[in-house]
Amino acid sequence: MWRKLLIACLLGAFGWITAAAAQPAPRNDAEPADRRVALIIGNGGYQHDPLANPPGDARAMSIMLDALGFDVMHHENATRRQMLDALLAFSQHLDAGGVGLVYFAGHGVQLAGKTLLLPVDADNRAAAVMQAEAIDLRTVLDAMSVSRPGKLNIVILDTCLAAPSPTAAGPLPAAADTIIATAAAPGSFAADGKRHGVFTSALLNAMPVPGLSVEEMFRRTASAVRHTSEGRQTPLLLSSLRQSFRFIPAGQDAPAPALALAPQPETVAVLQSRGVLPKDSDEQYELSFWESIKNSTHVSDYEAYLQAYPNGRFASLARARIERLRAAAPKDAPVAKPPPERPRPAPAIQPPPEQARPTPKPAPEQASPAPKAAPPPDKPAAASARVSELNDCAGCPAMVALPGGTFTMGSTTGDPSEKPPRRVTISTPFAIGKYEVTVEQWNACIEAGECPRNGGNPNSQPKNTPVRDVSWDDAQKYVKWLSKTSGHSYRLPTEAEWEYAARGGTSTQYWWGEQMRKGTANCKDCGEPWQQDSPAPVGSFAPNPFGLYDMNGSVWEWVSDCWHNSYKGAPADARAWDDPNCRIRVIRGGSWREGASYMPSSTRFKYDANVRQSQNGFRVARDMK
Repeated sequence: MWRKLLIACLLGAFGWITAAAAQPAPRNDAEPADRRVALIIGNGGYQHDPLANPPGDARAMSIMLDALGFDVMHHENATRRQMLDALLAFSQHLDAGGVGLVYFAGHGVQLAGKTLLLPVDADNRAAAVMQAEAIDLRTVLDAMSVSRPGKLNIVILDTCLAAPSPTAAGPLPAAADTIIATAAAPGSFAADGKRHGVFTSALLNAMPVPGLSVEEMFRRTASAVRHTSEGRQTPLLLSSLRQSFRFIPAGQDAPAPALALAPQPETVAVLQSRGVLPKDSDEQYELSFWESIKNSTHVSDYEAYLQAYPNGRFASLARARIERLRAAAPKDAPVAKPPPERPRPAPAIQPPPEQARPTPKPAPEQASPAPKAAPPPDKPAAASARVSELNDCAGCPAMVALPGGTFTMGSTTGDPSEKPPRRVTISTPFAIGKYEVTVEQWNACIEAGECPRNGGNPNSQPKNTPVRDVSWDDAQKYVKWLSKTSGHSYRLPTEAEWEYAARGGTSTQYWWGEQMRKGTANCKDCGEPWQQDSPAPVGSFAPNPFGLYDMNGSVWEWVSDCWHNSYKGAPADARAWDDPNCRIRVIRGGSWREGASYMPSSTRFKYDANVRQSQNGFRVARDMK
């Protein structure tokens, strides 16, 4: 009884003393040891990372368990308060004895050694907030721990148990007379099919089979899930039961409603769907890094991962990929060893004659697919009429000169690193690349002996696509060479300048408005043209109100600033926020491999300054005097 009192006291401490969730009294007139009571929760309506299937999973499970003789308490899209109220009411229903079953479908996570189930009102973007707002699995087990005749507990979790780091994960809590079945092992993700979670679908097929013990039923379910997911998802079963339990005794026919409900086996529609991780941790950055390169055919991507995370969770897999790619590479073209750099010529104020070396050409609009007409932004840029284009030399990137101005940098709704939003004043005009630096422009620096040949895979990429596979250090070599060649002081834009330019005078989430629109950015779910292997040619999408192309998507763009975990203490002007001996630098804008969630103008990320990654490029800037 003390555990029930503890739950009630917790509710009161949070000011949540309300009547128990409106549920009918148990209708089962069986003996206490034979009673069956179930609490079913399906959460899909999350503000961030919503899920389509869990409410339907919960409805199907409620119908199945009702047909199998359970008194069912059903909840969909439950808030934290509603989940706690439901657990209290469920615990009270168990007083009379019998089997208790809890089924949860929705987001889950492991943090600080705890297994957490997320209500729909939990904020999954910060670890501390998530821990405070989620429901600990231990709380569920406490609600079922009441001593009663015929006590037997079943917990079914169709959720992921992803953990942001090995230290954040932990074993599932143990409880007497309890069996716990999870859709995936701790640290893993669970898959969704078109109608149900893959785990729930297999479970609905196994439940109506007469004579199966509960352990046999879950083992049959796990086997079906492994088969459907081709071994990528492995359910977990933990049991401390001291008595046998069968949903349908041997020799007894399954109820017709249960047989009618059993679905056809699902096929995987979304492999990693029911797990969320806080975005304010290095572990989340590691997972995002790996997710972006996991299908790469570039050795440098996996080397970049190992350099950033030498003991990371995917380190052994990264090393195996490197060995496989090197073994498959032509013997006369080593993948990971660039040829030595050529001797560097003396600096030139003007570009050398065209016949002396290939001269890069600015990315002309006519060389790329004609950009689509730009949709009008929600707030037109007042300064857009005052921008002008310039080109310092035949081989220099085309630039757009921008006036000074004041804008709000950051976001109130995005990643914690984008907070707090602040007013920033750009006091002097500056120029920024109309396009990202292209492969052709990078090749000119290679031919001059000033840039490394392995940057951007120059021999394999179309010349009018953005250069990539370049580090922050590589970009510094390019702007140094370009400055000597043109006679103007080129550099990387500061982070404030970059976001000012990306917003184009607007204050909305994207420069075109608050909602994602197809055909506005080069990303994997942003519309055509798109292909997985490489970004589209520069200028393939509409420019923003300042006349700048591909600020959202295409390739991540290096900026000059040092990385800080938030904007607290950031300068209020356009200066670069730098630190002595800084090695971790900021990149902005997302890439073609990311989805729409990375396209907002406030999106930022980080890499070590010497990391080369196939999604990372840059555009140049210079002062206007």
